[in-house]
Amino acid sequence: MENTKISWCDNTVNLWIGCSKINEACKNCYAEKISNRFGDDVWGEDKQRKFVKSAFENLDKYQKKAEKQNKKVKVFIGSMMDIFEDDKKVIDLIRTTNDLRKKLFINILFNYYPNLIFLFLTKRPENIIDYIPFEWRENQPDNVWFGVSVFNEESAFKSREILINSKLTKNIFYSIEPQLEPINNIDLRYVDWVIQGGESGQNNRHFKLEWAERMRNICNEQNTPYFFKQIDGKKEIPEHLNFKEYPEF
Repeated sequence: MENTKISWCDNTVNLWIGCSKINEACKNCYAEKISNRFGDDVWGEDKQRKFVKSAFENLDKYQKKAEKQNKKVKVFIGSMMDIFEDDKKVIDLIRTTNDLRKKLFINILFNYYPNLIFLFLTKRPENIIDYIPFEWRENQPDNVWFGVSVFNEESAFKSREILINSKLTKNIFYSIEPQLEPINNIDLRYVDWVIQGGESGQNNRHFKLEWAERMRNICNEQNTPYFFKQIDGKKEIPEHLNFKEYPEF
């Protein structure tokens, strides 16, 4: 997907479509609703995933375009999947999601995409260390970023412990969306970027502006770039919270 509607990246690529709900933040998952709209029965632990045939073609296209323009392009992997979900079968393929994941990681390892910044976002940080190439444990590529979905203080604390214990402390970002509870204290050491937002769509859960004000202050105190994405996808963001900061990629 080029010119993605996701405001903190330039492009979105999904290797497959489908996932499983694992916590309360997943309740109103937009990706599940979209896939159901197209008749794809790919949500749940016992369901197969759907291969996105254009994924690697699009990555090649984005790389060629970025190289021609001599710039770096941010690619989110992926909006309709979790890159670090446990291995699943893929509809109409002998290969599994782990095979697709390995193919992408090997391509990155061999520097096929030097102009692409990969933003891998997951709700399963405990799986990162097991699925990434062994070489990345000691020498993570500069264009590889690991993001963790956070929705309250407890999830932020647990994610930080998992990342530190896995010795993953480079190019880390938090996606605090949807935030469901106040987060008054959060340690952002080793966190290089914070994206925050409320839930959009029908039956969205309420996001309070003071949550954004508090997070902006925390980021400012800890010198962490802060990107406020949305209140609910409809309400206009107040000027004092309209921050769209990025780290140095």
